[in-house]
Amino acid sequence: MSSVQVAVVTGSNKGIGLAIVRALCRQFPGDVYLTSRDPGRGQAAVAQLQREGLQPLFHQLDIDDLQSIRALRDFLKEKYGGLNVLVNNAGIAFKVQDTTPFAVQAEVTLKTNFFGTRNVCTELLPLMKPYGRVVNVSSMVSSSALKGCSPELQQKFRSDTITEDELVQLMTKFVEDTKKSVHQKEGWPNTAYGVSKIGVTVLSRIQARLLNESRKGEHILLNACCPGWVRTDMAGPKATKSPDEGAETPVYLALLPSSADAPHGQFVSDKTVRPW
Repeated sequence: MSSVQVAVVTGSNKGIGLAIVRALCRQFPGDVYLTSRDPGRGQAAVAQLQREGLQPLFHQLDIDDLQSIRALRDFLKEKYGGLNVLVNNAGIAFKVQDTTPFAVQAEVTLKTNFFGTRNVCTELLPLMKPYGRVVNVSSMVSSSALKGCSPELQQKFRSDTITEDELVQLMTKFVEDTKKSVHQKEGWPNTAYGVSKIGVTVLSRIQARLLNESRKGEHILLNACCPGWVRTDMAGPKATKSPDEGAETPVYLALLPSSADAPHGQFVSDKTVRPW
């Protein structure tokens, strides 16, 4: 078993994920795994970084596929005995002009952005070593979507005692409500991406709380963050930040020094804790 430190970035063959891998290759003192659903695209991204003089490693990962997540888990356990840094970056977004029915967009978006991310956490968080760092890439859209929720939903999503099961029930209800075309009547905002990222931010708050309860002395820090509006396939060419600039906050959180005990369980943007 290797004593080398190891970092994993999900959904990292392009965009912000690739930029996070690039920065970690330069700054993280260990092995950095670039992951993607498609091995061909992943290997091409690795080759691109190798041409820049960097040495990322590759592992296939489709966060929509539990077997794929568990294969990565078993590999990390066997080779490294755990994990030091996990950046949950993988996510999808439909374009604004997409004509896919909203209920389908809701189901597909939440399947990856919330349920897929949650599955990765369920399988990989037990592997986190002391002083580990977990970064769940959310979005400022989660804040604006939260403000678009009914007061009752806002109270639930801001609660310091909401459980993971309760959050899963709410995310499931949103998808069901869209299928019945009653989501707005039920107090939801009209954004599937926004609701999926509310889920990611609240999940991060819950997970940080659970780490405090079950692994208090291990100094593991877990946060959600917004990379900003970044020029990617997802956000388009008009966005204000380059992918490397978008990677700055996730990388800052991934590399918090071992002496740090905060931020933890926070929503961070531009390296600053934001109110939720």
